[in-house]
Amino acid sequence: MSANLTRRLRTAAAAVVLSAATVVPLALSTTAAHAATRVDNPFVGAGVYVNPEWSAKAAAEPGGSAVSNQPTAVWMDRIAAISGGNGTMGLRDHLNAAVQQAAGKPYVFQVVIYDLPGRDCAALASNGELGPTDLPRYKSEFIDPIAAILADPAYANLRIVTTVEIDSLPNLTTNAGGTATATAACDVMKANGNYVNGVGYALAKLGAIPNVYNYVDAGHHGWLGWDSNLQPAIDTIKQAATASGSTVNNVQGFIVNTANYGALHEPNFTVGDSVNGTSVRQSKWVDWNQYVDEASFAKAWRTKAIASGFNSNIGMLIDTSRNGWGGANRPAGPGPKTSVDAYVDGGRIDRRFQTGNWCNQSGAGLGERPKAAPEDGIAAYVWVKPPGESDGASSAIANDEGKGFDRMCDPTYTGNPRNNNNMSGALANAPVAGHWFSAQFQELLKNAYPAVGTSTADTTAPTAPTGLAATATSSSVSLTWTASTDNVGVTGYDVYRGGTLIGSTNSTSFADSGLTASTAYSYTVKAKDAAGNVSAASAALSVTTSAGGTTDTTAPTAPTNLAATTTSSSASLTWGASTDNVGVTGYNVYRGGTLIGSTTSTSYTDSGLSASTAYSYTVKAKDAAGNLSAAAAVTATTQSGTSTGGAGCTATYKVSSDWGAGFNADVTVTAGNTAIKSWKVTWTYAGNQQVTNLWNGTVSQSGQSVTVNNAGYNGAVAANGTTSFGFGGSYSGSNAVPTLTCTATSSTPGSR
Repeated sequence: MSANLTRRLRTAAAAVVLSAATVVPLALSTTAAHAATRVDNPFVGAGVYVNPEWSAKAAAEPGGSAVSNQPTAVWMDRIAAISGGNGTMGLRDHLNAAVQQAAGKPYVFQVVIYDLPGRDCAALASNGELGPTDLPRYKSEFIDPIAAILADPAYANLRIVTTVEIDSLPNLTTNAGGTATATAACDVMKANGNYVNGVGYALAKLGAIPNVYNYVDAGHHGWLGWDSNLQPAIDTIKQAATASGSTVNNVQGFIVNTANYGALHEPNFTVGDSVNGTSVRQSKWVDWNQYVDEASFAKAWRTKAIASGFNSNIGMLIDTSRNGWGGANRPAGPGPKTSVDAYVDGGRIDRRFQTGNWCNQSGAGLGERPKAAPEDGIAAYVWVKPPGESDGASSAIANDEGKGFDRMCDPTYTGNPRNNNNMSGALANAPVAGHWFSAQFQELLKNAYPAVGTSTADTTAPTAPTGLAATATSSSVSLTWTASTDNVGVTGYDVYRGGTLIGSTNSTSFADSGLTASTAYSYTVKAKDAAGNVSAASAALSVTTSAGGTTDTTAPTAPTNLAATTTSSSASLTWGASTDNVGVTGYNVYRGGTLIGSTTSTSYTDSGLSASTAYSYTVKAKDAAGNLSAAAAVTATTQSGTSTGGAGCTATYKVSSDWGAGFNADVTVTAGNTAIKSWKVTWTYAGNQQVTNLWNGTVSQSGQSVTVNNAGYNGAVAANGTTSFGFGGSYSGSNAVPTLTCTATSSTPGSR
């Protein structure tokens, strides 16, 4: 399967319950913090709700008591789950139990919001109760009652963490719009907008509650890890986050691997490895993916999401309930280097046939136990999918929950394009999605990693910081050092002067002020991790402050490697950091000699520019004393991506990724002041570019000339509205952006 062929994987289903049982709540951290105060990471300093219904089922299994006190999420997967009944707990029952478990201390309550209209459009096991056009019911019968309960002042001291609509928005990226893995049901949901508007409504209603923290589902690395999937998926989620009255401020972060099996870390190979000159990315298992595990994917998603306009304090959750892959078959090291496939297959801990396999996987095990702030950028490891709950039935079973039979849950099934036509890898004799599956629970216990009964505590300290260096004034010392490494993740550094702790930082620099002139000071630095492990001290550094009465007159060095990338209306600048005898405090950015902005980072985006226009930029570094460096200069020419007009519409062309021999591009079609019912976009390449696959339209190419017509579902565009299509292409040499022509048929009879 090519790198441009979209991938798809399904997650599962609903919480089912037994009678409540008393359990011991698990505290992820002992640091106290008042729950009523809004925090960046709700899991830090808080206990987490242990669902007594799941706990009772786990404890009833042989060996299950070893994990039955772990926190798991409560699933609201249908309207009836809100009130409960027939011996099951409803949402308010769970919240009341959480208040009791909290006993006045900071406490997290995890709840899955999962009942969109036309739910699970690319699979069948968790199809829901609402039809594709039932958005009004979703709002009034599902989201509104949940929001009313969560907003009850009785629960104001809980930190309520929501997982919002798993699978929905990623499906619009990979399984709709003419992709090789598209389904008719996903095409319907993309066209009617009810996924986007439903998620937007949920985020707006729930985000208005001060103690609710929304985390939106972001698929997993084996679904969205390709360049052609990751950024488009983020763009779709941002569209939802700003729909139906919502804003990005209603998104606390994202969750990956929900109800899935992707390995947290693949320890035996990386995408940068090669075997006999062949990249690991070319192996059958990796299949040109940029990521091989969930931790690297989650961190990359976070970085790209922030760059796309989400808040910089967002965090990532990783569902580790079933991605341990331990047991006797866990590889002890890398595979043989006889071929790239032997190397990857012999060393990978994820032992599925293919990353597209999602249902009740044979050989899977419990993963890392829930933990707050385990790695940089990761808010928590969580168990959102309760271990032991089925992903779907292995044969058709009648039920009143709207859940169908998906062949991917049948162990005899030989697959489909979404898993490269591999065997499903599913366990036999599975019940309906969300129902208790004892055989699966026992499989997870047997293959747990870390193994059940062993300590999951992190006892490994980070390495000692190296390269400690300093610059001094008469009253201050500015320290820098090389970052430490850790088996899980470094969370910060403690700085000591003469053996006394004087401060902490999560960066690799620290300024010590209020010092005496002409005086020698000795400094050491220690790294620390989330578990409280502290490294050995760095080598001691002696620094002597300068004589009094001096002022800083030394300017920083000029920025290096100033470069620019452009669209038709913006220029994004990047440069190498400057240095200074005291410290760089920021950078001034000039366009044509006029100051247009300042930044403390080494990048800046200038927007609102004209297409096909050259702009001259310079960047200067500055320090606290106001000294400015010499300028770094670059000229950037904006792309000519806007169409030349035509009847009824315009079109813009943007290269979203380019890897030298191939590229992905996105085209946005905008209707004029009159609604249109069909459109056509044409262009002529200046080079040898070839369109290799296209989604959300139909394409023909003759030589350098390309014509794209709308698909059946996106030809109609409201006045001043937009639609889009995208494609992958190949080329050699240059990849200049062409000029587009857009023509349309008006929806007004007799006009064009």
